[in-house]
Order: sequence, then C-alpha cells, then structure tokens
Amino acid sequence: MALQAGIVGLPNVGKSTLFNAVSKSAKAQASNYRFCTIDPNVGLVDVPDERLAKLAELVQPNRVVPTQIEIVDIAGLVRGASKGEGLGNKFLGNIREVDAIIHVIRCFEDENILRDEGAINPVSDKEIIDTELQLKDLESVEKKMSRTEKMAKTDPKAKVELEILQRCKAHLEQGKSIRELGITKEEMPAIADLFLLTIKPVLYVANVDEASMHTGNKFSEMLKESVKNEQAEVIIMNNSIEAQIAEMENPDDQQLFMEEYGMKEPALNRLIRSTYKLLTLQTYFTAGVQEVRAWTIHEGWKAPQAASVIHTDFEKGFIKAEVIAYNDFVQYGSEAACREVGKLRIEGKEYLVKDGDIMHFRFNV
Repeated sequence: MALQAGIVGLPNVGKSTLFNAVSKSAKAQASNYRFCTIDPNVGLVDVPDERLAKLAELVQPNRVVPTQIEIVDIAGLVRGASKGEGLGNKFLGNIREVDAIIHVIRCFEDENILRDEGAINPVSDKEIIDTELQLKDLESVEKKMSRTEKMAKTDPKAKVELEILQRCKAHLEQGKSIRELGITKEEMPAIADLFLLTIKPVLYVANVDEASMHTGNKFSEMLKESVKNEQAEVIIMNNSIEAQIAEMENPDDQQLFMEEYGMKEPALNRLIRSTYKLLTLQTYFTAGVQEVRAWTIHEGWKAPQAASVIHTDFEKGFIKAEVIAYNDFVQYGSEAACREVGKLRIEGKEYLVKDGDIMHFRFNV
C-alpha cells in the first residue's frame, strides 16, 4: 500500500532535517536557505512495532520484514503560495498528492537561522499554511460550483452536490479547513474529484530546542492551545537530535546517545506510529519459520481484502483465514500451542481483521 504522508511547513522550520531522520532509503538536503527543497524527496520508512520483534523472538524465522509507509519532503510554503508565490502552485500540487500531512512548526529561537516572518510565533506560522491551503481549496470549490449551478436547475443530484459545495465554500471563507466540516461518507463523492488540501488529516510536529525536548516550551504550548479543537496530535521533538540518532549505524551508540539525553526511544518512533494511525492503517502479521512479516491494511478491512496485500490471488480464491490474536500467540508461544488450546480460529469472508492478528489464509485459484 503506497500511502504517503507529506512533511510541510514554512521555509527553515526543520522539514528536511526531520525527513533525514525518518528516512532510510533517501536523504534530503537540509540547508539554511529558502526553497532548498524544490522537487519532493520520497523515502520509505519502517514502522516501529514491538510486536514484530516479540513474534520474531518466539518463532526464530530466517528473516523479519517490517511494514512501511512513504514520507514525502515537500518544499517550504510561503505567504501567497496559493497565488503562485515561491513556486507555490508546484508545491501545493505536491501536497495534493499525499494522503496525510505532517506539519512541522518551529518552536525555538535561533538568530542564526533565517526567518521571513519576524519573531517566533507558531500560531501565526500555522495560520499562514492553513490560509494558503484554504485559499487554494476555495478556488477549486468555486470553479466546480460555477459548473454545477446550471445543472442543478434540472438535475436533483446536481442540486444536492451544489448544496454540499456551498457548505464547503462558506466554511473555507470563515478560515476553516474542510476536515472540520463533518462531511459524511455519503457526501464525499460531491467533492472527491477536487482532491481538497484541507480535508487531509494533519499531525503537528513542534520542533523545539534541546532544553525543551522532554517538556516542551511556551511556543509548543501556544501551538497545542491553537489546535485543541482540531483533535490533532502535537508531537514535541528536536529534529536535529533525531537526525543525529538516525545517522548512527551502531545500535549501542544510539542507545548511549539517547541515554545521554534521557530518551527511552527516538521521538521519531512516536511520529512514525502516529502517522501510521493518522492514515487509518493497522497491521496484521504472518509468522512462520521462513518469515515473520507485518502487513499494512486499512481499519475496517475484511479478511479477503487483507489477504490481497499478500497477493491478489489470495483475495480472488479466498476460502478461510486461520486467525490467532497477538496476545494469545505471545501467551502460548507458538501456533501449534494455540491450536492445541483452541485459540486458533477459522474465520470467513465477513471477518473484520483486528490490529495485531496473526493470520494464515486458505485459498484456491
């Protein structure tokens, strides 16, 4: 599943530094000047999961394969991007292609790092990005409204569509994002073709200084207060420290470095897990001597859909799924032991896969 989360923010807030910290397959150039990133960098990121390590410990397979998501480093937006400022149309187009947004906001003072917007103010920085995305969405909605208005006079379906578009327009004109409007699943087809920017789920990263990496500071508190009604998560981290940890190839060196800073794990692990959740993803596992592997599916998928991520033939010829709950597998230690005590279940096509299920599919093609 090639789902992507895009890292966005104003120039010089630490986006590319964060990308370098999370990405193992690509390295973004992180420099202190505007538009350092022009073409988006894309990196595959392993999703940290303690359950995978535990299963590997029990099964002792030949290899262990984590699941991954794609992280995209998108160039810094500036005020006026919706009107083309700072190559704005290109950058907004890049945001349109991702499934979720990681919004990095600078929450520290440093006179050596360039800043166009004056004194540090995370709330106004957030609002600049929000406004540019909202203005672009307003433009898209108004264009479709002009096409729909004539049809709505004679077509009941177009009339309903127009009413939804009018709601979107009024909401955007109030400086609010579409994800806060409460568009229902049934209403989504009216705006699905617009690929609206402000309907995408958002996770905020407060990039703080070293002194504030555990507790946050006045700037990160301002950010938290400003997004409290969005039901969005704010992750506090020092992007520079995270990049240093990621550059260390020796796990022992990483551990010593983290201990020095009082860290139990890299903050970027929380970021990746939160991004995974933001994309409404969950994991099931396959566990055998050859391989223990994590597979990514959407929440709410049934067993045949889940099987399709291994191979499309698994869905086409699906018969049954053998399922063991993760906690049961850990408690009894093996598939054979779970089968013996009746903890291995046989499920059919309507089974809703649960996060952490260990599965084996029976199929016939």
